[in-house]
Amino acid sequence: MDGEHYFSAQPASEARKRTIRVVLQGETFALSTAEGVFSAEHLDTGTAVLLAAVPPPATEGDLLDLGCGWGPIAIAMARRSPDASVWAVDVNERALTLAAANARIADVGVKAAFPEDIPADLRFATIWSNPPIRIGKEALHDLLATWLPRLAAGGTAWLVVAKHLGADSLQRWLAERFPDLAVSRHSTDKGFRVLRIARP
Repeated sequence: MDGEHYFSAQPASEARKRTIRVVLQGETFALSTAEGVFSAEHLDTGTAVLLAAVPPPATEGDLLDLGCGWGPIAIAMARRSPDASVWAVDVNERALTLAAANARIADVGVKAAFPEDIPADLRFATIWSNPPIRIGKEALHDLLATWLPRLAAGGTAWLVVAKHLGADSLQRWLAERFPDLAVSRHSTDKGFRVLRIARP
């Protein structure tokens, strides 16, 4: 992307939109992606590992897809929990536009929003995320320190992180940083760890 990253707020690259076929919850959808967003050409492996590993999200309340990209995680959440309020959050304006459009294609309710547009008092029953590891360790830690404390009582967050990109060290940091949360490794598949963070 010529020095530009999928976590740029307003990608300067030409969008070059495309349609890709994606299987979510056993159903195939023709969804829109574009240059300047994460994994524009296909459903990335980490996201697929996460979606295969996680149990169903909470059936009601507020759910969060943190770093939504073009929206596959948020759509999967909304399909599994149609009575919940699903928030798709990203800093990338192009990604949010795509996530909202793809939710309409999949006929599910998803609220695509910038982080600052989420009500400050909102607490999440479930968080699913393929977090943007490549923003750097400090920025990643800041991101997780902002959102994980917003887990509701009894809520659970699930993160997928490539082992070679520091999944194990991130797990250790999470356990040290959030002693009030239960941090564990749920599973490993295709070189990715799925981490579980739960508020008792």
